[in-house]
Amino acid sequence: MTHLEVLRAGIHAGVQDLGRPGHRDLGVPLSGALDPLTLELANALVGNPPGAGAIELLYGGITLCAREGAVRFAFGGTTGRLACHDGTLRDIPPWRSAVLGPDDTLTLAAPSNTAAAYLAIEGGFALAPVLGSVATYAPGQLGGWQGRLLLRGDRLPLVATAPTPGRERMMMHAFEPTAPALLRIMAGPQHARFVRGALDALTGSPYRVTPSSNRTGLRLDGALLQHAAGHDLLSEGVTTGSLQVPGSGQPVLLIADHPTVGAIPRSPP
Repeated sequence: MTHLEVLRAGIHAGVQDLGRPGHRDLGVPLSGALDPLTLELANALVGNPPGAGAIELLYGGITLCAREGAVRFAFGGTTGRLACHDGTLRDIPPWRSAVLGPDDTLTLAAPSNTAAAYLAIEGGFALAPVLGSVATYAPGQLGGWQGRLLLRGDRLPLVATAPTPGRERMMMHAFEPTAPALLRIMAGPQHARFVRGALDALTGSPYRVTPSSNRTGLRLDGALLQHAAGHDLLSEGVTTGSLQVPGSGQPVLLIADHPTVGAIPRSPP
């Protein structure tokens, strides 16, 4: 069977699709791509459905080799280099499809202008869905490749046994994913548990995303948001985009892999 062998896994690489909605009652979060648009564009370039599983790269690159056949690929959010088995090298730009021949090697650099990059393979990966999705939820060991991030030596089986004949695809205009200039903040359900002036501290101070961030939440370092009545609560449902404020006073923005319930005050008014 045609497959991709991981020669270098990078910092944080795993299979993601558009997630598994409708299972929060089981304690299973949505998961899925942190940047759905880039995932969908990469899939379109290889003729896949928008939500097909692809490899998500966070903060680091990856090196892969085609085994037992050729594969068509496309990626966005980074740059690449193809090393053919005959020794020739070729730079591969993003946002266009290309073919990786048998025993050829593709190296993707770490994302430069974004935290996440995506590599789509024509036909997708031959992985068994869990609750309707191949998205990797590593904390729960669900989905993806063996329920975890990719490691050196992994061999990912592919659906397609050979590239479909036809011309390669490319985007007519370069696309660079960018973060929004402004983020809207809404009052949270525990606004009375913060001291007066907490909102001014939140909106009037710079915050930095710390290295301890992950797919569960973006940990921010900046002005402290002080609690007026303690930070311990009874657990209740939480949603993506909630801004939790633990006892440290440093907010955490919940993203794809966040728990379905929490017991921390959210979003000062």
